[in-house]
Amino acid sequence: MSGTDSRDALSVETDDLTLSVDGVDLSVRATDRLLFVEVESVGDALRVARRLPDDSVSNRAVAELTRGDLTAEIRVRGRTVAVAGADARPGPLSHRLGVAPAELRLAGLAGAGYGGLSAAVRRAQRLFS
Repeated sequence: MSGTDSRDALSVETDDLTLSVDGVDLSVRATDRLLFVEVESVGDALRVARRLPDDSVSNRAVAELTRGDLTAEIRVRGRTVAVAGADARPGPLSHRLGVAPAELRLAGLAGAGYGGLSAAVRRAQRLFS
């Protein structure tokens, strides 16, 4: 298999796809070389992460994304919290938490968490108004 053949090993084409992992629905959209996996909340994202297969399976999946020059962005409330595949740049946090070769985006996690907290406060205010 030549270097150009390996880029064709994985191809994803979808307009709208929904996956379910441990009761959590994940919305998947794809562009030319990006997969966007949307999760409703940080808690749901953590629940899905705990259900992922062992490291060898996860590492093979990331290797296939990279080999296919694809990138998957995991998004919560419209904010990118993790990146895997060709465009991932794992830093010290990813290595320390043992999620490398995926890249964690702390600002996205903080923003998604804050967005979820704000939404919960608004719901509570509506209940008591």
